[in-house]
Amino acid sequence: MAVIKSRALVLDKPHEDPVVTEIDVLEPGPGEVRIKMAASGVCGTDGHAVEGTHPMRNLPVVLGHEGAGVVESVGEGVVALRPGDHVVCALAVPCGACRQCVRGLAAHCNSPQRAQAMAGLAADGTSRLRRDGAPVYPFFGVGTLSEYTTVRREQAVRIDQDLPLDQFCLAGCGVITGVGAVLNVAQVQPGDTVAVIGCGGVGANVIQASRIAGAAKIIAVDPLPAKLELARGFGATHTVDARSDVAAAIAEVEPDGADVVFEVVGRPELTAAAIGMTRVGGTCVMVGIPPVGSTVSVDALRFTANRRLLGCRGGAVVPARDLQRIVDFYRSGQLRLADLVGLRLPLDEVGKAFAELGASSFARSVVTF
Repeated sequence: MAVIKSRALVLDKPHEDPVVTEIDVLEPGPGEVRIKMAASGVCGTDGHAVEGTHPMRNLPVVLGHEGAGVVESVGEGVVALRPGDHVVCALAVPCGACRQCVRGLAAHCNSPQRAQAMAGLAADGTSRLRRDGAPVYPFFGVGTLSEYTTVRREQAVRIDQDLPLDQFCLAGCGVITGVGAVLNVAQVQPGDTVAVIGCGGVGANVIQASRIAGAAKIIAVDPLPAKLELARGFGATHTVDARSDVAAAIAEVEPDGADVVFEVVGRPELTAAAIGMTRVGGTCVMVGIPPVGSTVSVDALRFTANRRLLGCRGGAVVPARDLQRIVDFYRSGQLRLADLVGLRLPLDEVGKAFAELGASSFARSVVTF
């Protein structure tokens, strides 16, 4: 094996435009996998990194964290994967040995190893990516907006070769987060009334998963009419213009308040408002990632009515388990992936995808290699 030259989207520091440049992708070390990327989604969190509202431990960074591709080579000790396997890049890497993992709570792993991987570091504390001899770091440990990347073996989840990689790339973040928020975090029940504030890439999957879970009423909230129309296609039974009195509109649909309200934008003031839209004993799930240092201010008396506010770290997923569930939903026709993709483009035109973030009429842009 040898170093591979790869074109990649690199962000040197926040508030600057990322640039497509050539990097070196080193051969995989022990327990690692080098992947030839087939496709990568462009997620709102990539945009937050550019804006400086998402914390990053190491810079410069290769952006992208929704990817799928084909294993090019494997490092020492990797036996479950081999060259030619199709894989989805996963963000969460439970260590398997911490207090949470050994109790069967791998979704809540908070080990130094997990934090190290999410910061783009290999087990030896270095990066497998270089630019002009200096390290660059893969975003969330995967850096999928690159022709090649090297990841920890646990971050490469094999899928069947007949599954479309330019759709399943989205399973790495937007799909698995939305589905996990519904099934793992909120645990939506048949007959529930659900409200979803923000109907972009993740919100669309919250809507899909709520339908799969058997929610009776799914209220989609967004300021863009095209996004509301998209939400109906994914299973929303009611739509509300976010510029209107959202609380009143939800009360018209469900006078007692929603069983679960998902805030999928990442704005603390929306989370505070969402809590008030739940019924007595209801749940608000904060799916969107708020800016660094922001706070949620809410009338504490609301919680005396048995309400709950829940965080959501990537859908509280265990990658191998939850990606298989997504495959099963896809094969059964319950989960639609093709309809999430509104724009496909090459890496050289990735700027168009970033320009669409937050303003497009569709859920996701996908870069294909």
